[in-house]
Amino acid sequence: MIRGGVVLRCLRNIAGALMIGCCTIVGFGAAPAFAQPPADISGQIPPGPPGFSLYDIQRWIDQLIPAPPLAPAPADSPLVDTVDLPPQLAALRSAAMPEAIGDSFVDDWPERLEGYDLGGIVAVRDVSATAALPLILPVRQVLQLKYRTNDSHDAPSYGVATLVLPLGNWTGPGERPVVVNNLPIDALGRDCNPSYTMAHGFSRAANFTGYILPTTQLALLRGYAVLIPDHEGPRMAYADPIVAGHLVLDAIRAVRYQLPDELRDSKFGMIGYSGGAIATNGAVKLMSEYAPELSDAVVGAAMGGVPADFSLLAHSMNANLASGVFLGAVFGIGRERPEILARMNHAAQWAAASKLNSQCGEVFAIPGLLQLPIDLAANIPDPLNSDLAQEIYRVTRMDGKKSPVPLYIYNGEQEFWVPAIGAKNLYREQCSLGVKAVYRSVFGEHFIAAFTGYPESLVWLDQRLQGVPAPNEC
Repeated sequence: MIRGGVVLRCLRNIAGALMIGCCTIVGFGAAPAFAQPPADISGQIPPGPPGFSLYDIQRWIDQLIPAPPLAPAPADSPLVDTVDLPPQLAALRSAAMPEAIGDSFVDDWPERLEGYDLGGIVAVRDVSATAALPLILPVRQVLQLKYRTNDSHDAPSYGVATLVLPLGNWTGPGERPVVVNNLPIDALGRDCNPSYTMAHGFSRAANFTGYILPTTQLALLRGYAVLIPDHEGPRMAYADPIVAGHLVLDAIRAVRYQLPDELRDSKFGMIGYSGGAIATNGAVKLMSEYAPELSDAVVGAAMGGVPADFSLLAHSMNANLASGVFLGAVFGIGRERPEILARMNHAAQWAAASKLNSQCGEVFAIPGLLQLPIDLAANIPDPLNSDLAQEIYRVTRMDGKKSPVPLYIYNGEQEFWVPAIGAKNLYREQCSLGVKAVYRSVFGEHFIAAFTGYPESLVWLDQRLQGVPAPNEC
């Protein structure tokens, strides 16, 4: 594994050169023009002067910067799974994986995992003592479940989820409802997961987005249990909706296995915003084929700021302040799909193999300050419109997959990083498939809309958990 100091020095050395190159392409002082999607509806990047293009800079980078020295990939690691990969790509995939965090409950790949049912319990630990402070409210118990799931290629994998049980007995009808709170983890490092904060307390990696929207606390005050999945999985496959969907659905299965007397017949309601909406969308779209028995247990899903179509984000989040976050998502999905790593140039390979590969969002978002187009990280022309990109867009969009449960979808009308058209298209698609759905266009861009759309989404979810029939505004 390449150490961070070497990479950071290398990146500092090339950053200035890349900035000069960008200015040469678009004209000095014109770089901000990249901050908006190109006027050409084909999505093609505006060409530079004859004989000097972004692809020329890509090739120049590979001539200037050598490939990182990488140790051979381990032959027997299920985390890396280098079968059928060329040695150099296998080594890069191995180097790009998140570092271990010294917590065996999270780090250790279970033995004979293929022998467990999906959602089958591998291990359980009680973290009530350390979770008390992060949760703010007093609770009865906090359990962390380690369970079997499948990765994006349906190979055995594992997940970790935190189950929070409130004080007091449930006095409402039926069993105690469970809110599945899919937080916007948005990270490449395992210690950025909500389970790490619950098990170890607040740290430099603690993700406070779970407190800005206090879903967990409000649900506990309502008497509901709360399930918080680490929905990026052991590879920290940030932004991969298939990995996240499987992990969320198998977390629900794990809860039903672990507490059959108390929660087996409970109703579950999902909610998520931004990165949490990726997980929620993946879960509802995959439910019918992956976990059909949960269609009767899950009463609805609310999601906002939905990154439902990465082909839109490839332009709205490229060459502006969001570039670092978008590149982090490319790295995250690339951990599951090494064909993406194979299209990275030497500079991107250094970054993928550096300490950046185990950081939280606020760290890997920093490169966005340079506002460089992500094309500079590739080794092929026009990478965001390539055949590979089109295939990734198609797979992650999950076209035509019908949610078996009612949906509440909202998005900021003034969104410029996660355009509302993606959420609107998702709503129209689900309506056309016969799903009971509601769409709300709310005021604000991504961060403001998280607040303006939140109250009604929470009320909608609460009504579903109380047994009120879902409205249909299709």
